Amino acid sequence: MIAGIFILMFALLFLGVPIGSAIGIPVAALIGVTQVTSFEYIAQFLYTKMADFTMLSLPFFLLAGDIMDGGGLSKRMVGIADALIGNVTGALGMITIVACMFFGAVSGSAPATVAAIGTIMVPQMVHEGYDKGYAIGLTCVAGGLGIIVPPSFPMVLYGVTNGVSIGDMFLAGWGPAFVVGAVLIIINYWLCRTRNYKSPIPKETSLKKFGAALWDGKWALFMPVLILGGIYSGAFSPTEAGVVSCVYGLIVGLFLYKELDIRTIIPMFKNKVNFLGGMMFCFAPAGALGAVFAYLGYTTAIKNFFLNISTNPYIIVLLIYAFLFIAGMFVQTAPIIVIISPLLLPVATAVGIDPIHFGIIITLALAVAFVTPPVATNLFVGASMTGISIDKISRAAVPFIAGLVLAEIIVGFVPGISMVMVKLFG
Repeated sequence: MIAGIFILMFALLFLGVPIGSAIGIPVAALIGVTQVTSFEYIAQFLYTKMADFTMLSLPFFLLAGDIMDGGGLSKRMVGIADALIGNVTGALGMITIVACMFFGAVSGSAPATVAAIGTIMVPQMVHEGYDKGYAIGLTCVAGGLGIIVPPSFPMVLYGVTNGVSIGDMFLAGWGPAFVVGAVLIIINYWLCRTRNYKSPIPKETSLKKFGAALWDGKWALFMPVLILGGIYSGAFSPTEAGVVSCVYGLIVGLFLYKELDIRTIIPMFKNKVNFLGGMMFCFAPAGALGAVFAYLGYTTAIKNFFLNISTNPYIIVLLIYAFLFIAGMFVQTAPIIVIISPLLLPVATAVGIDPIHFGIIITLALAVAFVTPPVATNLFVGASMTGISIDKISRAAVPFIAGLVLAEIIVGFVPGISMVMVKLFG
């Protein structure tokens, strides 16, 4: 029956039915056939899922990313990364990767990171001799750091869905973020050296220049320090941190950098309302489907299926990655976390994988999903920004996607990378 439910869901998605309806219809069909629970309970469940206090952090973190971009904070973060890296082979590519890490430390969204950093860096890279496909391909993959560097939209969603501490998830994200960033920087350096991508005008690099960039961007750089420091110190919850990030971004953008005004702020709020309405319409029925699966015992059946193949944690990690890689090509982020992660978490814990580390495994797999067609949100953002076809961007991004996959395997096989910060500060 579970196969029939997924076939129905994918068929509806293929026909262009909105995602929320494509998930909700199989839920109704499953309840109607099995009578496992009542429709009244499902209605109550839908409301409870959407009314979760921690869920309020998602719209605020996503809005904070738009405020940072419009208020000039992301531009100054790029300036700091530029002054930090200086005049080395592949410098602009490295700056793009580091800037994505800086921006991800507040936005929590991969597409938002691609849009904000790509708007600044892609034209500059093309101007200095980089292939346009290479520039946007790198940016699309590096944008995945937006969900790996805390705070992260998928980490919040995973924590809410599976009852895992969001603060611990944020702590666990730092080690993997540096591994992914380092792998992408090495690949960028090697490709730039091979293709002779060098700036035609050598840049001045000095401690004075870096100090000037740091001073100009101090308010932008203080934002992730304030947000993450507040969460880790216990000064405020992740939801309150989302509100603080928006208020801080508005104050800096309006009164310090003076690049925001009411005319630009109102469209930001309108755009996010439309986006979040669609996201919640996906999230609620996806959670209901996961609950029905649990009632029917599918969680145990799936756990037994995986454990009958192997009880070796490394094999299980590879199987989970393979499963998520395929699922991520066709299903968006929220349904994967809400439907699939509760089904796979018992498999992971059965072979000794910590739920926090498993959340990082899910997050890294989703970073790959953002750049693997046909449902590759980052690639669509890159294509809309540059007018380059998805096909060309995909080909240019292949080396970086391979690096991202390598990094996720390293992190999956070495739990200490994600757990060390949790053990030290959790």
